[in-house]
Amino acid sequence: MNRASYASDPNASRGREFVEDRVGARGPRSEFQRDRDRILHSIAFRRLAGKTQVFIAPDGDHYRVRLTHSLEVAQIGRVIARELGLDEDLTEALCLAHDIGHPPFGHAGEEALEAALEARGGFDHNEHCLRTVMRLDSPYCSHPGLNLSWELLEGLAKHNGPVDRPHWALEELDSAYSLDLGTQGSLEAQVAALADDIAYDNHDIDDGLRAGILELDQLLELDFVRDQWKRIEARFHGASPAALLRELVRGQIGLMVNDVIETTRERIKGVGSADEVRAAPEPLAAFSVGMALEERTLKRFMYANMYHHEQQKETATRARDVIARLFAGYHQDEKLLPESWRMTMPPGEPGRGRHVADFIAGMTDRYAIDSYRKVYGQTPQGLSNV
Repeated sequence: MNRASYASDPNASRGREFVEDRVGARGPRSEFQRDRDRILHSIAFRRLAGKTQVFIAPDGDHYRVRLTHSLEVAQIGRVIARELGLDEDLTEALCLAHDIGHPPFGHAGEEALEAALEARGGFDHNEHCLRTVMRLDSPYCSHPGLNLSWELLEGLAKHNGPVDRPHWALEELDSAYSLDLGTQGSLEAQVAALADDIAYDNHDIDDGLRAGILELDQLLELDFVRDQWKRIEARFHGASPAALLRELVRGQIGLMVNDVIETTRERIKGVGSADEVRAAPEPLAAFSVGMALEERTLKRFMYANMYHHEQQKETATRARDVIARLFAGYHQDEKLLPESWRMTMPPGEPGRGRHVADFIAGMTDRYAIDSYRKVYGQTPQGLSNV
């Protein structure tokens, strides 16, 4: 790998929270390769296969879930990282792990847990990602969590940029192992965040059209989309509408990826180290001004026409009620919890409520539905919105 001077270097890593005995270490891997592999083998990552991306507990098997979304983000992130001379393994690991903190039922589940923990410091899926990989998912005998590298943890903490006011979860973790929350993230972290935007901006269009919530005529009201559609129609005259739509999504992803590469390449000229990246007054990986405007317009369209569609809102209301009632049930009667969670229940607040939220946040959609049935004796209805 031709690593640029501004890239993160696994040989210069700031280390891990807990010192490890590497006697009998498995294979000649870099620190960031170990991070990626630990994420891939984690229970938290496997659970993403059953967690909502856009559609809750979809009946069809073509719709994206958190796992497939994360894999698509990783593919986009690696392409950008390779072109810019960044560390591909760190970029991939960040992309794979970035959604691990999401509870069941997507943002509806997050809103329910946030409300349940309002008097206990709140809930934030990005901070819960750190809490999961640093404390909750513990497959090792010698330390809690996955014991990921400082660079990986820093990148997850700063997925949306520097953190000025962390909630209780991130504040506790940062106190135990400082992640320099006030600085910019590495270029790998910045690229991972952009890859996430590119993936869900475009792949959610694909799922929305498949579900019938979006219509092509709506999309073509956007200049950015209409221009691509005209070029694709001219190039692939006679192709089926379904094939043209897939070509549209691929084409938009390609345009956004190339824009990030070209724009970032200009912005990092003269930057000589990863420390200079962190000290910059703003992120160095970015869309161009024009593409940033198009991306924001597309995102507003998606919120107005898909994420806040009446059908989506009705299902989200039911999902929030399921999570809220699960929290109330477990909090009132800890005997309903599995033994391992019951035995570790803190005696008082806020720990008791946070412990229940940790358990619920780890659930897949279907496990949450099954748990509700066990607690209340009935299956919640109307939770599949496609």
